[in-house]
Amino acid sequence: MIAWLKPGVLFAVTALLAGATPTTSTAYREHHHPSTCKLPVFGPGSRYHPEFDPADFSPNVTNPWFPLKPGRTLVSTGVKDGEKALDLFAPTPRTRVIAGVRTRVVEDRLYLNNVLHERTSDYYAQDRCGNVWYFGEDTAELDAHGRVISREGSFHAGVNGAQPGVFMQARPQLGRKFRQEWYAGHAEDIFWLIGRNTTVTIPLGTFRHALRTAETTALEPDVLDNKYYVKGIGQVAELSVTGPAESLRLVEIIS
Repeated sequence: MIAWLKPGVLFAVTALLAGATPTTSTAYREHHHPSTCKLPVFGPGSRYHPEFDPADFSPNVTNPWFPLKPGRTLVSTGVKDGEKALDLFAPTPRTRVIAGVRTRVVEDRLYLNNVLHERTSDYYAQDRCGNVWYFGEDTAELDAHGRVISREGSFHAGVNGAQPGVFMQARPQLGRKFRQEWYAGHAEDIFWLIGRNTTVTIPLGTFRHALRTAETTALEPDVLDNKYYVKGIGQVAELSVTGPAESLRLVEIIS
């Protein structure tokens, strides 16, 4: 266990999933699995309007590079904003319909110096080819007393011009750039793959065939992060390249 984790924070891991009622997913044509699916072309946000058919999506995200298994929590620790950081990433049994697509609800909790700093509900879905899309988030930044001080960055695809983005390809392509999200002035993250067989070392061990991505946003043009993904696990590390010194590494998987 993590030595500085308070009992109340440990309880939060299971509390994220408590009371969740599974929702029946939309029919998913698993037998129809063509070799390619149409993915959005990266371009100016003003002309970014991905075309998609909600019937082609499922909340069951099984992409090996980013599997979202309900009941499993990824625990990462490190430094963020100059403070000791703990992040809990927990796919839940719950689903939510966003822009006509039934998505998987993932609860993400960020603690700084053992105090809950940010809570986020993320919404992901997988198309019939295995590509993972991101359809929105509800996020809240909290003060030291647990009061919400900002919901900046929240968006739902299809509302006020917001659009979904691609989070992980079924067959990751080096150098191809994607918008992960688009809500002008609020959510503009983009990423691209820069390495397929990268070695990454975390407290759980050394992995020699990780994916390495670069991620940035026009809202913070001086910030560039690298993220590392391991097949069968998902994201195992996030390290800053430029901008404030930040790092998060996977230290535990709770099933």
